[in-house]
Amino acid sequence: MDTFIIGIAGGSGSGKSTFTNRLKDEFGDDIAVIYHDNYYRRQDDLPFEERKKVNYDHPDSLETDLLVEHLASLRRGEAVDCPVYDYSMHNRSDRFVRIEPRPIIIAEGILLLSEPRIRDLMDIKIFVEADADERIIRRILRDVKERGRDLDNIVDQYLTTVKPMHYLYVEPTKIKADIIINSGMNDVAFDVIRAKINNILHPQSFGNGEMR
Repeated sequence: MDTFIIGIAGGSGSGKSTFTNRLKDEFGDDIAVIYHDNYYRRQDDLPFEERKKVNYDHPDSLETDLLVEHLASLRRGEAVDCPVYDYSMHNRSDRFVRIEPRPIIIAEGILLLSEPRIRDLMDIKIFVEADADERIIRRILRDVKERGRDLDNIVDQYLTTVKPMHYLYVEPTKIKADIIINSGMNDVAFDVIRAKINNILHPQSFGNGEMR
């Protein structure tokens, strides 16, 4: 089975997951998603209060070697056991999620395009950008509702690591992208990627001049 890998990067709260979820909803089991966030390094040697202070927006905070290995395995048609990160505990959990190979693999993460080995595995590289005010508002809402964070911790983390790391490590990687979009709800970009995926999944239909 040929595997096509799409990378979706961009700042925290930019709309990456929105775009990813739209594609997943559209194509269902033809798509598997792997999140760079799940590859944060274990912090078992640090107490909880110290784990809260770790710079999770620096490339060194991620076990990228393992993600590269897993993406290469999926491209070869091999299933992988993806780690699961526990945001409420600021640490990797003991659970794993089995990811089966699919025709389309989506890799998502803020620092995805900063690693040349990951870029080399991707067939399409997408960068989602958004206004900084929108990103912090979305981040606050997400972290409170979905990750059990308190507002003071969210704001402190944003000012001390998220914002400076964005401009140092995330924003510069957009020049590595094939496509830059301004929102996860950008319908034109979605239609372009949807057409590309349909072409991959149903090449015979497109070869006959038919559209699905």
